[in-house]
Amino acid sequence: MVRLQVQSVEKPQYRGTLHCFQSIIKQESVLGLYKGLGSPLMGLTFINALVFGVQGNTLRALGQDSPLNQFLAGAAAGAIQCVICCPMELAKTRLQLQDAGPARTYKGSLDCLAQIYRREGLRGVNRGMVSTLLRETPSFGVYFLTYDVMTRAMGCEPHDHLLVPKLLLAGGTSGITSWLSTYPMDVVKSRLQADGLQGAQRYHGIIDCMRQSYQAEGWRVFTRGLASTLLRAFPVNAATFATVTVVLTYTRGNEASAAPAGPALAQPSSL
Repeated sequence: MVRLQVQSVEKPQYRGTLHCFQSIIKQESVLGLYKGLGSPLMGLTFINALVFGVQGNTLRALGQDSPLNQFLAGAAAGAIQCVICCPMELAKTRLQLQDAGPARTYKGSLDCLAQIYRREGLRGVNRGMVSTLLRETPSFGVYFLTYDVMTRAMGCEPHDHLLVPKLLLAGGTSGITSWLSTYPMDVVKSRLQADGLQGAQRYHGIIDCMRQSYQAEGWRVFTRGLASTLLRAFPVNAATFATVTVVLTYTRGNEASAAPAGPALAQPSSL
């Protein structure tokens, strides 16, 4: 996804998702597909705990489980987790774009962030923070709102034999919807975080990045890598939401009152 988002329009390396996939395997072996994996793995568990915990507690503080409050609680969770998400994605982007081989710049996620910090300080480690906030805040609002609406519409109940398939469908759809709602900002974020990696910096900020990108490539630039993102989003978010909801439902038993989005399932507020 990142390689498609930031590749040069003058000399594009990839013709699309499939060609990018094939080229990486051919040039870098299967291991090339897992570049930057360490960074998401380091923060994934903590981020999920933070997101579901903040969302559940915010929803409880708002006092009413309504669609608007589901959106607001999700937006609050999305904004807060940016503190971890932004540096993590910066490291992932830099690792995915560096050349393979013994002369590579970064040895891993921590080494990448350490080098950036030595050169640029905290500001460098948090490069792309504003664009990350602009992406994550509404995206997580849509994420939890969609899940709420779908689980209520499907009447998810703890002892329904179709509970897990329904949760998988709701979670996967929520992931796709949330990405569609803010994907253009993700392209901007990736470009800002990759800027200067292979030469002089091109962009002076979010607006300048959007302007230059649009002038050079038209509106389609803001859909770069969308197909690969959606292919990943459904299974990942289906598994995440289903796992969280099922585990909390059956561990809390009779105390379960409402899902992150459904009146009969456990809220994730205790995470």
